[in-house]
Amino acid sequence: MKKLSFDWIKRADGTSEFIDFMDALPIKDRAKLYAVILKTEEVGLDTAKKMKWVRKLRDGISEIRSKQGSDIQRALYFHRVNTSYMITHGFTKKSDEVPEREIEHAKRMRDDYRRGERK
Repeated sequence: MKKLSFDWIKRADGTSEFIDFMDALPIKDRAKLYAVILKTEEVGLDTAKKMKWVRKLRDGISEIRSKQGSDIQRALYFHRVNTSYMITHGFTKKSDEVPEREIEHAKRMRDDYRRGERK
């Protein structure tokens, strides 16, 4: 079985909205979210779902989540090909609900990526 992998969408200049988000997080929050991404790659989506690290949202958009203190860090992603997934962006939320604007933003980024407008 091929190991699953996450990458993130890059802008034309090579920067990334997701990396900008990660860089702005406190070190503990950043480390926790990165660890959840790596652990999900290692154990796979089925186990990650059971651990409540990942969850399907809608329209092909899912989330990776990690909790540090009272904040929940979220990274939205979509399936790219085979066992490859692309993270669109991240945000912090205290509640369980994902704002509609975040899902719509992820969908726009996914559509731009599929049209070749993002890397």
